[in-house]
Formats: sequence, structure tokens, C-alpha cells
Amino acid sequence: MDSGSSRNLENTVNRDCPDQLVPKINTNKKMSTLASQPRILETSQEVKKSCGDKQVEITVERIKMTKSIKEKHSNDLEKVAFKRKAENEENPAGKKEAKITELDSTLITMPLPHIPLKNIMDVEAKLVYVDEEAVSYEFVESFVSTGIRPSCQAAEIVDPLHVPNFSFLPQIDKWLQLALKDASSCYRQKKYAVAAGQFRTALELCSKGAALGKPFEASAEDIASVASFIETKLVTCYLRMRKPDLALNHAHRSIVLNPAYFRNHLRQATVFRCLERYSEAARSAMIADYMFWLCGGSEQCISKLIKLYWQAMIEEAITRAESFSVMYTPFATKIRADKIEKVREVFTKTHPAYVEYIYTDLQGVHMLPQTVDWSSFPPQQYLLTLGFKNKEDGKFLEKLSSRKLPTFTEHKTPFGLLTKEDTVRHMETMGKRILPILDFIRSTQLNGSFHGCSGVMEKLQYASLLSRLQRVKEQSQVINQAMAELATIPYLQDISQEETELLQSLMADAMDTLEGRRNDKERVWNTIQKVGRIEDFLYQLEDNFLKTKKLRTARRQKTKLKRLQTVQQS
Repeated sequence: MDSGSSRNLENTVNRDCPDQLVPKINTNKKMSTLASQPRILETSQEVKKSCGDKQVEITVERIKMTKSIKEKHSNDLEKVAFKRKAENEENPAGKKEAKITELDSTLITMPLPHIPLKNIMDVEAKLVYVDEEAVSYEFVESFVSTGIRPSCQAAEIVDPLHVPNFSFLPQIDKWLQLALKDASSCYRQKKYAVAAGQFRTALELCSKGAALGKPFEASAEDIASVASFIETKLVTCYLRMRKPDLALNHAHRSIVLNPAYFRNHLRQATVFRCLERYSEAARSAMIADYMFWLCGGSEQCISKLIKLYWQAMIEEAITRAESFSVMYTPFATKIRADKIEKVREVFTKTHPAYVEYIYTDLQGVHMLPQTVDWSSFPPQQYLLTLGFKNKEDGKFLEKLSSRKLPTFTEHKTPFGLLTKEDTVRHMETMGKRILPILDFIRSTQLNGSFHGCSGVMEKLQYASLLSRLQRVKEQSQVINQAMAELATIPYLQDISQEETELLQSLMADAMDTLEGRRNDKERVWNTIQKVGRIEDFLYQLEDNFLKTKKLRTARRQKTKLKRLQTVQQS
């Protein structure tokens, strides 16, 4: 890595163009990684999640709160849009400049810059390993109830008896406070293993009701905020110990307990980066930046740091991808079929080794960190084109995006039980070929279809395959990740009443699965998979019928033609 040509992070953040991260063409370089290949360690007994039984109950309240925040942002954006429209009417040149990115002009592919590892480490030092000497919480409900605008900046509480400027916040239990102080002291002394053990003890105290000073008057959101903080401390401890595999579940659970806090998503991105899961790290960083803006964050320097991290993860994901290649094309108007063909022609010329199947994603808007501005109206949009070496991967994406109920079906007997060999084959296909592609697509797509190509249902179905093979640790990680994504969905997109009920059912079944509960009914995602198999079976019958009908018609016409020729000859 050429350190002389790489820019310092401070210069990147404080340059004269604050609104954009200007791309630098250097996509052939590969970034070195901080952590070595993580060792597979035995996981200690998982501490039961605090207020786990109430998690599904507070989902509706979070959805209502998120809608109110989005409505306020929507009103602000409408005012900005009206102002811009008036300015454009006064200055017609503005309209002319806005059409530069349309597909009618020469197609432009967006190169991704190379971000040095030092810059990534600086972002993590400033935003991930922060407030290590203080005890921080975020009581969202308290901000709302007191009429103060919800902010993603945590309220620091060092001493439960002295809380300057935050007297309205709930006070944590004194015994829990002492346990956290001891754990933080060990952390500052770099005794990370001891600190992790004490934080686990604190989490167990929290799960037994010792979260706040007045537990019977505390809301579920406030208890969840305290538990989420402890989970994040466990994440940082394991990251300091260079054991990201142990940090993964804690990162997911911190988001489930408090999905509105942007640092939780950024810590999850750091864990993914250390595990070399760069597409998922990119999505977590994207959500972190959006959450920072959605919850009232106004510090531009923080947003730039998060975008820089997001940008670096996308570049690394593309650099390491072997089975597919990618091209982003900016556009400003609705895309017609002939324009899509032009894009595919450009892709074929640019990436000739990945033309076995070319897939164009039309399910949602894609955004890149170089140009994204969450307050802009509308944001810069990009068309995502993927080319594959394996034709079956592209065909699966086409099939998945055209169905309302996503499911992976390659069963020789559609309604028969899978053998162990078939289960292993399906698990490897989903884990190594299908899910990585879906994760990459979602790394630049904030809100897509909740049903189709959402990535959540596929992960839960993948977890079912892991369960059949008794791979409990991996199953737990996948379900915890799906839970975190489900908890975040209401903040990213507007969902209907039907989708809300589905989300609650998925979260309830996922929680029951994590806690080892069994019932007579199937899990929601397994039922969806069965419906998908029935759909596939019906489509297959229809295709077979139409093919047979076409062959019969052709044979009849051929027979008639022969008879006619025989009559004419005679």
C-alpha cells in the first residue's frame, strides 16, 4: 500500500467539499485487514436477553415513534423541495444541469476509490471505541416524553446521584452501577477478558430486573437501553481481544434492544469487517449514517466519517468478489427497457469475463456514499448491474425478485423431506452463493421490498438448514442477525399493517427459536418456504402443460400438412 499517495483521514474530513466524497480511481489495489483469520472458540453460555419477552410488544410502539419522526423529516424535505423548485423556475439552467446523469447521455460507470486501512482504523477509534471511561445510555422514550427531540447522542451518566443537565432521565440500579464501574475500570486497565466477564455479570443482573432504580415504574424501552449499552461494551471488549466471532451475537442484540442508536450499527459493521464480511459491514455502516441523520444528528464530521467507512467496505467487497462483477450507473428519470439494454451492452464491454448471466436490479433505489445526502430530495439514484460467471446464480436472483414470497427451492421431490446430503448441499449453496450476493445488493440499497429479496427471510430459512444439521452456534448467529434486521426495518421504510403483523410474527418465532421453545406450529419462514414450493410446483405444472400443448399443436399441424401434401400428390 502506497502510504505517500493515500490521504490522511483528517484531510479527508476537513477538505473544502464537505458534501461529497470524491472518488479516486484505484480499484485494482486490495486493502490489508487488521485481524487475522479468527479462531473458532467455544462460546460461553449465552446470557438470556433482557426484556426478551417484551421485545415483540414494543415493536408497534417503535413503529409509531418512527413514523412521527419520518413525518417531521418529510415535512422538512417538502419545504426544501418547494424552495428548490422556486429557485429552478427562476434559474432554468438548474434543470439543464440536473439532466446530466440521465441515461440519454453517455453512460457513466462509477469507479470506487481505495481507502487506506489507516483511515478505517481512525474511524473506528473515533466512533466505535468511544466513551470508554463513561457509562452511556440512550433513553429514547424519555426524550420523546419530555418534548425534547430524540437524539442519537447518548446521555452520559458517570454517577447515578449526580446527573448534570439530565435530571429527567431514569436512574440505573445502584448494584448494577457498581458492577459497571468495576468492569469499566478493568477495561481501562486493558484487562479485557476480566472486563468481559464482569460485563456479562452486569447483563445477568439486568436480565433479573436490576436495571433501573425503580423497576416497576420503568418502561421496556429504558430497560432495553441499559441492556443494549452493556451488550455494546461486550462488543468492544471482544474486539479489543481480537475475537470478533464472540462479539457478533452481542452486536446483533445491541441493535435488537436499541435499533435507533447509530453507534450500535457501526459497531456491528466493525465486527463484520474483522470477520471479513465486507458487504454486511457496508450495509451496517450505511444504516448507521441514516440513523444518525434520522435521529437528529447534525455533526457533519461524524457523517463524513461513517460514509468513508461505508465507502471502504463497498470497495473491499467488490475487490474480493470472485463469482460476480458489478457496475453502478447514475440515472435521474424512469428507466425504459431500451436503456437497460444499453447498460447491459456497456457492462458486457467493461466486464467480458462475467457475462454468463447479467442481472439488473429494479427492486429498489441504490445509493453510493460518494454522493448520498439523506436530506436531499430526491437522492442521487444508481442502477445496479451484476454479471455472473455462474448462470444459475443470476437466474435465482431473477426468480427471487419476481416472487412475493422469497424461498430457495431446488427440491427433486417438492413436498418430500430433505435428506442429510440434500440439506448440506442446500446449505452450502445458500451460504456460499446466494446470501453473499443478496448481502452485496443490500449494501447500497437502504429500503427495498420487505417481502421479496429482503434478505431476512432467506437468512431465517438458512438458519433452519443449520438447525437440521445441529450447527447450533451458527444458527444462533444467523437468527440474531435476522432479529437485528427485523428490528431496524420500521426505521428504514414505511410498512403496511399486513407487513407489521408479519414482522411481529417473525420476531416472535425468532425469539422462541433462540430460547429453545418449541410448539406444534411451524415457524413463519418455514411456512413461507412451503408456500413458495407450492408456487414453484404450480408454475412448473403450468410450464409443462403449455409446452405439451405447444408440442401437440405442432404435431397436429405437421400431420395436417402431410395429409394435404398426400392429397395433392394423389
